[in-house]
Amino acid sequence: MTNKHELVAGDLMSMAEYGRIRRDERQRIVELKRRRRVEVGPFATFYFECYETMRQQVHEMLFIEKGGPEQVMGELAAYNPLVPKGNELVATLMIEIDEPARRQEMLARLGGIEETAFLRIAGEVVKAEAEKDLDRTTEEGKASSVQFIHFPLTPAQVAKFKTPGSEIILGLNHPAYGHMALIPEAVRAELAKDLD
Repeated sequence: MTNKHELVAGDLMSMAEYGRIRRDERQRIVELKRRRRVEVGPFATFYFECYETMRQQVHEMLFIEKGGPEQVMGELAAYNPLVPKGNELVATLMIEIDEPARRQEMLARLGGIEETAFLRIAGEVVKAEAEKDLDRTTEEGKASSVQFIHFPLTPAQVAKFKTPGSEIILGLNHPAYGHMALIPEAVRAELAKDLD
């Protein structure tokens, strides 16, 4: 399959068709997401998105909300920005803390964390760009537990990322949360499919 950079209405199944395969399709995407996930520090997890994960998300929203054809364009507009365009990686960053009081206390200290994500590709640093749809840090400096992040790459960085065995580091250098993780080779190989 050619690397697809945008979802269009014609990419979607009817809800009757989706309903018949929903269980298997959800399981397939769970397995795909497992290969596209990187934990950074004790409670930050990057889930790297792609055409397939966003197609599934649109199907789920349509299936659950039952908005019919009128809902389709809104869902495509909402999720297309998270489909990588061939020269970038796109991730949902989740701050995952089970205990509510501790989660609120930590999020209050993590304002702007979305601006501190980075990739280091063979020694070269790529700063993240937060999705611009809305501000995910409040005026009081409290971060949202869900952030959407783009890593724009130059052609040379794409080539290095796609090279088997390349050392790729994913990190956050927020004053209250400074952590890094080596992207495993299997994950690097999976994410490289997003790049042209």
